[in-house]
Amino acid sequence: MRKKAKIIDLSVPLENFASEPWPPTITYWDHEEGARNLGMSENVGADEFPDGIGLAWEKVEAITHAGTHLDAPWHFGPLSEGKKAKTIDEVPLEWCYGDGVVLDVTYKKPGELITLDDIKRALEKINYQIKEGDIVLIRTDAYKRWGKNAYLTEHPGMSAEATLWLIEQGVKIIGIDAYGFDRPFKHMFNDYRKTRDNKNLWPAHFVGRVKEYCHIEKLANLDKIPKPYGFKVACFPIKIRKASAGWARVVAIIEET
Repeated sequence: MRKKAKIIDLSVPLENFASEPWPPTITYWDHEEGARNLGMSENVGADEFPDGIGLAWEKVEAITHAGTHLDAPWHFGPLSEGKKAKTIDEVPLEWCYGDGVVLDVTYKKPGELITLDDIKRALEKINYQIKEGDIVLIRTDAYKRWGKNAYLTEHPGMSAEATLWLIEQGVKIIGIDAYGFDRPFKHMFNDYRKTRDNKNLWPAHFVGRVKEYCHIEKLANLDKIPKPYGFKVACFPIKIRKASAGWARVVAIIEET
């Protein structure tokens, strides 16, 4: 019997006024404006196009970390494992398609660290052992605050220890359905001010200087995936030369008989 695939979108959009500190700016040219723009260089009027309309398109001004995106090792530092860190155009595409695993840590409160114990408890709950090449998706349900100011500040973040352990199991890509992979900015900076220990600043990101990996930020709909494993994830980034990240339309693919 032929197998069909159910595809679940795990991405948030690029959109004007997005709940991010550096939101994209998208200028829309409709079909009438498209006709004017297309004909201008050849002195052809908009009314000369079929039905008086041309082609619609948009201009997008955005940082590479807007919307759902894949962070390359270069984002974390100039070196990874003692070698020049890979930019997004150098990330092997083989990393970006593989078996997906959802780890449910929705009980973690905003600002809390997702510890190694949390990761192991989530794996034990679904009776799963991480294998090389798995794409691990950390479910916090913080994505449900998308569109609100709280989206930036109300989420937990990965610890360095948990991140390093997953990489050591052979994982190259870890994703999270929150604004950031680490804790919200305010929590990291508050802890740094109290202790003056800079290990409180983006600890999970900076694991990438020691061990090579990528992570996905601003995932969505992890709660819509019907099973914690036994599905594929595709997260191919836009190819931007020498960039630290690339926008990605991340999807879960569930084969159905």
